Amino acid sequence: MKTNENLKIALFDAKPYDIRFFTEQNKKYNYYIKFFEYKLNEETAPLAKGFDVVCAFVNDDLGTKTIEALVANGITLIAMRAAGYNNVDFVTASGKIHIVRVPAYSPYAIAEHALAMILTLNRQTHRAFNRTRESNFSINGLMGFDLRGKTVGVIGTGKIGQVFIGIMKGMGMRVLAYDKYPNSSLEVEYTDLDHLFKESDIISLHCPLTDETYHMIDKDSIAKMKDGVMIINTSRGGLIHSEDLVEALKSRKVSSAGLDVYEEESEYFFEDCSDSIIEDDVLARLLSLSNVLVTSHQAFFTKEALNNIAEQTLENIRRFFTIGEEIINEVLYECDENGHCKVVTR
Repeated sequence: MKTNENLKIALFDAKPYDIRFFTEQNKKYNYYIKFFEYKLNEETAPLAKGFDVVCAFVNDDLGTKTIEALVANGITLIAMRAAGYNNVDFVTASGKIHIVRVPAYSPYAIAEHALAMILTLNRQTHRAFNRTRESNFSINGLMGFDLRGKTVGVIGTGKIGQVFIGIMKGMGMRVLAYDKYPNSSLEVEYTDLDHLFKESDIISLHCPLTDETYHMIDKDSIAKMKDGVMIINTSRGGLIHSEDLVEALKSRKVSSAGLDVYEEESEYFFEDCSDSIIEDDVLARLLSLSNVLVTSHQAFFTKEALNNIAEQTLENIRRFFTIGEEIINEVLYECDENGHCKVVTR
């Protein structure tokens, strides 16, 4: 295994803030980091030739052909600078390349963003801002409701979900929670999904995207919800069937939705598309609805989180290439003969 000396890192989909925080944290490691503006995919993967590590983000394509190209170029480690890994083809990666991630860069950042979306949608401060900017001081149509005493359903009680639950309790709300792996030390009322859907005034998603959770919010689950429910998603876009959500928003079955992620976001989110026409009809429809708040996958975007992401990513790399060091934050998984992979670490 290569040692830490003179390690070369190819960091893809680099934005100015990535360059700033990784450059600052790299002063402790002195690695060679090449920042590529391009997203990682099968066409750009050859750029990693001559490097030891690839650093990828949430909208990079780590599918079959990309993994094969990276392996052919001698890459043994993909360092995800994110918590999620749903864009990785584990079947192709199995036995050939390791995956590490940053599972807890700042649960506070994401939980607080979810709260911001709830408050904005409920009290309609985004609409009020636009009105008063045009000297319209009418408050007709801006009525909200007291959060205190209402029920919030939290799907996923990992680190982010736990912080969010604490915030909701602080707001005086009743909290229902669902998690495939309940945390016995967490003081919360766990229940099944059907009961959570039926009872919740607000539903907030804080779970990973897996085969089991894909499109967990669709027309069938929405039908089980209260009329006028609010849905918040700061996790992964694929948790929600977007077309079904649009229909529910139009009928007001769902009163409002806060979406920091979107199923087909990779072509738009993190990019300036202001001079372009949005060709994704579903996204365009969501953006046109006054009861929808879309943010561009920015829940993680705080100084603390970016600093932690850079620091932990580089530390993951150091540990991987240091003999005798425990490799931390590796995504461990098992694949069966039918090509189905199951992640065994959370």
